[in-house]
Amino acid sequence: MKNAEKRAKTRRTMIGGQAVLEGVMMRGEKSAAIAVRDEDGIIRLETERIKPASARNKFLRLPIVRGVCSFITALVGGIKYLMRSADVYGEGEPSRFKKWMAEKLKVNVMSVVTTLSLVIGLALAVFLFIWLPQFVRTLLERWCGITFGIWAKNFIEGGLKLIIFIAYILLCSLLKDIRRTFMYHGAEHKTISCYEKGLPLTVDNVRKCRRVHDRCGTTFIVFVLVISIIVYACFEALIGTSVEGVLRVLCKIVLLPIVAGLSYELLRALAKTENPVFLPLKAPGLLLQRITTREPDDKMIEVAITAFNAVLEMDGDESIPARKFVTAEKRVDLLKEVSETLKAHGIDEAAEAEWIVSLTLGIKRGQLKEDKNVSPAMVEKIKALTEARCKGRPLWYCVGDTEFCGYKIKVDERALIPRPETEILAEKAAALLKEGDTALDLCTGSGAIAVTLAAKSSAKVTASDISEDALSLAEENAELNGVKIEFVLSDMFDNLKGRKFDVIVSNPPYIKSADMENLQREIKDYEPSVALDGGKDGLDFYRIIAKKAPKFLNDGGTLLLEVGYDQAADVIKLLKSAKNTEIIKDYEGKDRIVKAVF
Repeated sequence: MKNAEKRAKTRRTMIGGQAVLEGVMMRGEKSAAIAVRDEDGIIRLETERIKPASARNKFLRLPIVRGVCSFITALVGGIKYLMRSADVYGEGEPSRFKKWMAEKLKVNVMSVVTTLSLVIGLALAVFLFIWLPQFVRTLLERWCGITFGIWAKNFIEGGLKLIIFIAYILLCSLLKDIRRTFMYHGAEHKTISCYEKGLPLTVDNVRKCRRVHDRCGTTFIVFVLVISIIVYACFEALIGTSVEGVLRVLCKIVLLPIVAGLSYELLRALAKTENPVFLPLKAPGLLLQRITTREPDDKMIEVAITAFNAVLEMDGDESIPARKFVTAEKRVDLLKEVSETLKAHGIDEAAEAEWIVSLTLGIKRGQLKEDKNVSPAMVEKIKALTEARCKGRPLWYCVGDTEFCGYKIKVDERALIPRPETEILAEKAAALLKEGDTALDLCTGSGAIAVTLAAKSSAKVTASDISEDALSLAEENAELNGVKIEFVLSDMFDNLKGRKFDVIVSNPPYIKSADMENLQREIKDYEPSVALDGGKDGLDFYRIIAKKAPKFLNDGGTLLLEVGYDQAADVIKLLKSAKNTEIIKDYEGKDRIVKAVF
């Protein structure tokens, strides 16, 4: 089986990686990617372009030197990637102190945290793997009453380092979060191994692969610990004396780059061969990987595959742009960001930003300033709505629905967005209806008026429109609000012959044709012109209604029409056969509704 697996290997890659918080980082020749599964279960991806090794200074590409560079890059980059993964999973949003540092002191908080983490990490490493073994060895010398030779000292200290390292890993593995990180570490190895075997990167294929790998950082650390014994012993043998105390610690720190460089070259060389002769050199690292990796679940494998594929694609195509994580944000900060974005695109309306954020989150506008986080999924949705709004699409089309007389109404480009003043029309019509009455919503559009009439009365409601698209939207809104309405495809009254109604209500097109080009971009470019253009003087549809509506009304029936702010008087003149008429004003005191009784 093992021989078959070896023969199956058809390709090699220099893509490597590391486990991060609830995710995996993969790094290739020209790019790096972090994939993290957030609290909503969505895989978030961030990619970046990196300088390829071939483009570096020739000196930095020399053997051993390149190992030192790789070691430093791994230290700094590893912490950076861990911090970035934390931005996605968990709290995510920087604290107020971090923001104050960034805004007032112009300090890159991430750089500060990365630097501090690096310093603390190095200090801990020096304490655990240099000072502590040396301290224990001196205690042994005092206890035994002897002084060890140069090679004995270094072998004893090296053995203590290995013991401390293994104990450290075992202690860390007791923590739940670390165990999950080890599982992601396993997913990283399995994914790379699957690719190197020439298999398609599927969850099933990855799951079957080994979770240990020749190029793992665990093996690198084992090599560092072992090679440090030889390097330090050779150094002391070369200078002809054994160094002690603080000077010994400093010498080991100075020699660490050489140790790292040699370890890197050994790791690189052994990774290129499957010859069993070299297995004894690989075995210690592979055995320790059994601790630092665990079998991942399928979701973890999906994350690792996502990161690997991203690097593979970016390394193969330099035109693919880098991308950033969508991370959690505070409500108030997100609101400010949306408001500033809208303003930059000429939409200087604070209420729109409030509506976008509050409606997406399902909260009241008064709750927007609460000190609460918005999940990455919601941030992504809000930013997508903001982007659509910046392109000119009307706010409520972006949101997808609006409220009308207390009812939820779906809206999109199939029909006009119901206006607040139209609520007055619907409320007046609903108040006239009694049990057993019949009502017609002529030019129904989204069906907002018809839904209100059906919900607020026990009347039989019919809704008509010339647009099949508008009628389909109106039907969806009737179903959404659980009301029964009869829908008729009709050009005004054409398909309603023989019917009589107690109330006819209509908000027909009433914009003058010449004024259509002067409408706001949101209306002109997105809302259907067939629902807006009322002809040369804007009264074409009122003429049809004035002529035909009396034939479709029962005795004493009422006609309610919404009109343009300057059209009420002209419409009343058209309603010559009405028994009496009345003009009803809107919220701004403008003539908005004409009521006629026949």
